[in-house]
Amino acid sequence: MLVKTYGSSVYGINATKITVEVNVVNGFGFFLVGLPDSAVKESQHRIESALMVYNHKMPGKKVVINMAPADIRKEGSAYDLTLAMGILAANEQMNNDIIAKYMIMGELSLDGSVQPIKGILPMAINALEEGFEGLIIPAQNAREAAVVGDLKVYGVENIGQVINFLNGEIELQPTIIDIDKEFESAAQEYELDFAEVKGQESVKRALEVAAAGGHNIIMIGPPGAGKTMMAKRIAGILPPLTLQEALETTKIHSVAGKISRGTSLMTRRPFRSPHHTISDVALVGGGTYPQPGEISLSHNGVLFLDELPEFKRTVLEVMRQPIEERKITISRAKFSVEYPASCMLVASMNPCPCGYHNHPEKRCVCAPGMVQKYLNRISGPLLDRIDIHIEIVPVPFRDLAIVKLSESSEDIRQRVLKARQIQSERFAKDNIHCNAQMSSKMLRKYVKIDETGQTLLRNAVERLGLSARAYDRIQKVARTIADLENSESILPQHLAEAIQYRTLDRENWAG
Repeated sequence: MLVKTYGSSVYGINATKITVEVNVVNGFGFFLVGLPDSAVKESQHRIESALMVYNHKMPGKKVVINMAPADIRKEGSAYDLTLAMGILAANEQMNNDIIAKYMIMGELSLDGSVQPIKGILPMAINALEEGFEGLIIPAQNAREAAVVGDLKVYGVENIGQVINFLNGEIELQPTIIDIDKEFESAAQEYELDFAEVKGQESVKRALEVAAAGGHNIIMIGPPGAGKTMMAKRIAGILPPLTLQEALETTKIHSVAGKISRGTSLMTRRPFRSPHHTISDVALVGGGTYPQPGEISLSHNGVLFLDELPEFKRTVLEVMRQPIEERKITISRAKFSVEYPASCMLVASMNPCPCGYHNHPEKRCVCAPGMVQKYLNRISGPLLDRIDIHIEIVPVPFRDLAIVKLSESSEDIRQRVLKARQIQSERFAKDNIHCNAQMSSKMLRKYVKIDETGQTLLRNAVERLGLSARAYDRIQKVARTIADLENSESILPQHLAEAIQYRTLDRENWAG
């Protein structure tokens, strides 16, 4: 008897319907075709053991299974439940009247329990798009899938529940999520607060501008000046995720298997801080079976690279295009996968190998030329793509000894929120969220500079030897500064502040 069941295959951050055709005929053997990988082929033994626990058995006949479309590679153990239901229905051990109404996915253990799988949110979206009535998945994944409205999501603990449900012997309650309540209950409350940072007001201002416009920023300063401390507090001043951004972010983390069990939707902006020993594949994504890298996992959030010159040069160079394009395309011989990578890059570095170049008190012991050599570990094209360069000096003791707390993250965040609201209204029809994402065409449309400002900008470009890209990025930062002051026009003082944030473009900065 021929029976069809349905599953889903994740491709990038989107999913494709997989039709599992099971035919049980006279003969012997188990044949699985349709480009399955080793994990899918091994499902026979897991299915056989799981069925025996619940008093069912594999057919004593020839079983032929085709997973269509046959030109898409099927990976992982998530098809165990799909195959098992098809085998039972084809062997007439269960009712197959309603099996086609549901997309079924899950990994089986030998005792029949259903284990969680990766990529469930894209699968749920695919099930809705394909017109399925419901989705039968592991209970641990149910809340994640339930954020997709108009789809009945049934979380199951074991294969016995699925069999009894499809036979009409039991009723399963669909998992229902109140998205608004989820966002409200997960209000952005962070343990780390800018109120704990003593001094460094100019750096806090630069970080506020970066957060308000989504700009990339690099901090240069000696050890212990507070670079890492302040970077870790950036998440606390960013605006909350919108529903669309939350869905995008959750899809990426779902595909990578980074969603906590029982979590429905990511409501906080991601903050990723990979170690400097990371490989280029781990950073931008890839592998034999491509997976999102750190730059995609930080989509709609922050990617913090501490001690930037210590990263391998090849790792840093592969970041050029993703930073500019805000997406990463991973190409293989037979296919290519695209992942979003619109993140805010925050980097920190020492000014030299010993760390004390330009230090007000300690003497730099680096040999002549070492400072420039150290800085050259970061290529000019990469630095050019970073909007804000800010130099940090150590906080003097008199400021450290002050008991009074500084301005809190909440106060800074309110100003950032107001600036982002202005940008949301400005870009309502442009499908972008912040000033840093503006294209050259949008720049001409939204950035108007008077004659005085043009003179200031021209002098800066000529004296600092700025590139055309740096010229554009100064205008974007100036637009953000104007938004923070609720100014419709960009004034010379806004441009002057944006220009001063190009520390590493200054001639002879490295001595």
